[in-house]
Amino acid sequence: MQDSLPPDTLNEIGVLKRREIEARILAPLINALAAEFGRERVIEIAKRVIVEIARQQGKVLAGQVGGDSLDHFVSGKDPWVKGDALQIEVLQATQTSYQFNVTRCRYAEMYRALGIPELGVVLSCGRDYALGEGFNPDLTLTRTQTIMEGAPFCDFRYRMETPSDQK
Repeated sequence: MQDSLPPDTLNEIGVLKRREIEARILAPLINALAAEFGRERVIEIAKRVIVEIARQQGKVLAGQVGGDSLDHFVSGKDPWVKGDALQIEVLQATQTSYQFNVTRCRYAEMYRALGIPELGVVLSCGRDYALGEGFNPDLTLTRTQTIMEGAPFCDFRYRMETPSDQK
């Protein structure tokens, strides 16, 4: 992402709507490039670019919410759940741990409805780790399954290795 671009305000519409708009553009583009250069290589490049965008978006998010603590991270989740995009069951919320399960994912439903379920992992789920890294390098995510990949729920386990007030 270029620093000379104006601020990104697209999350105001909700990330679910944003991802649908992106998918409707990116899926045909990825398919056309895959026909020319091979699907595996194009998907690899798309993953790399999307992960870097997510990392940069994590840095921006920390600035938008006024800090990089785990509490700040949690306070910034509204655009991702807007419009009932995710149904979340919070298991633990402390200064160093935020654990939850996603029990309904409208992102997965949207990618399936668009006929591109395999791209959902690339265009959405694959961002989660990098967003956290960009937000704060001490924030780690462990996730063993996603609805996008056929599991009954997504298991998000965020951990802040060093709380901001202890740095």
